[in-house]
Amino acid sequence: MNIIDKRKALSIPPVWRLAFRPFFLAGSLYALVAVPLWLLAFFGALPDWQPTGGWLAWHRHEMLFGFAVAIVAGFLLTAVQTWTGQPSLSGTPLVVLAVIWLAARIGWLVNLPLPVLIPLELLFLIVLAAQMARLLWAVKQTRNYPIVAVLGLLVIVDAVVLAGLTQGNDALQRQGILAGLWLVAALMSLIGGRVIPFFTQRGVGRVEQVKAWPWLEWSLLVGSALIAILHAVGLAQVPNMLIGALFLALGAGHLLRLARWYDAGIWGVPLLWSLHLAMLWLVVACLGLAFWHFGLLAASSPWLHALTVGAMSGLILAMIARVTLGHTGRALQLPAGMAWGLALFNLGSVARVFLSGVWPLHSLWLAAFCWALALAIYVWRYAPMLVQARVDGHPG
Repeated sequence: MNIIDKRKALSIPPVWRLAFRPFFLAGSLYALVAVPLWLLAFFGALPDWQPTGGWLAWHRHEMLFGFAVAIVAGFLLTAVQTWTGQPSLSGTPLVVLAVIWLAARIGWLVNLPLPVLIPLELLFLIVLAAQMARLLWAVKQTRNYPIVAVLGLLVIVDAVVLAGLTQGNDALQRQGILAGLWLVAALMSLIGGRVIPFFTQRGVGRVEQVKAWPWLEWSLLVGSALIAILHAVGLAQVPNMLIGALFLALGAGHLLRLARWYDAGIWGVPLLWSLHLAMLWLVVACLGLAFWHFGLLAASSPWLHALTVGAMSGLILAMIARVTLGHTGRALQLPAGMAWGLALFNLGSVARVFLSGVWPLHSLWLAAFCWALALAIYVWRYAPMLVQARVDGHPG
């Protein structure tokens, strides 16, 4: 970056210099509020307020396409600048993208008419996919093209959800949501497979990084995408032995990969054990859903929440805790209380997945309390970093 470009970058308010700043902050704040709000609605405390499609439709959609996709956008639009050497969104274009995201979130909550809400909702993902495609294509970085493909599929499944909403078809909405969850799981597999072994090697002082097995990496990516497709077309909605076998194979593959990454030293580094535990929750989700498809478990909901709360959201919190430090020029040392936040998040996941059947009401409140407190700690400790300039004086 030359002197003129650096001066221009430094003239932008810090929060708009890179996408991780507004989207990590806004996404975590949204999630902090959204789960307690859902529980209040679930227990009948908000009888006069109905978002678009009702509270269940809102909860399912917004935890994926509101919260998770915001964090994905912040991470990818920041990482792609490092991957390609091309400047990513910043300044006014980033403000516009953030406003589109926020407008869609408000639109759902205030029951905006569907002809207005639908294009607003889809526009965010379309712009995200197009921006990633533009930057990757500029340097012909083919190894990251699968990311663009997953983002394009997310646009399609979001459209499926919205079509179901328009038709009042709950089954179609559920198909789209479940497909979207496994597409994000595919991204988790792809990105996690690259960064977690590297972070582990650096964090525990290994001489060499564990080498990836390409056949395993591709199998996990394709397997997750296949599960997403099976959900999108409605074939995975009821127990099926073949789909159960696919889930079993996927869980075994993730467990094998985790075993290869493992080092006892991770337990002394919260930024590492939190990442490994998130991927372990993905194993739990796959195996639980496999056993449900085999008819050995009565309900699929706990294992879906192993995916959404333990794996997806757990990986999000662990990653944003680390990425925020690195991209604001700070040492990779968690601020006070954040290790407890990561532990609380996993405790809440245990409550939601394993206690819901025997302690249904209290486990929900315990899970929500742990979720909200963990995210509150992140916002408390990291918001100042996200809105202030890098401590080392560099742009970004």
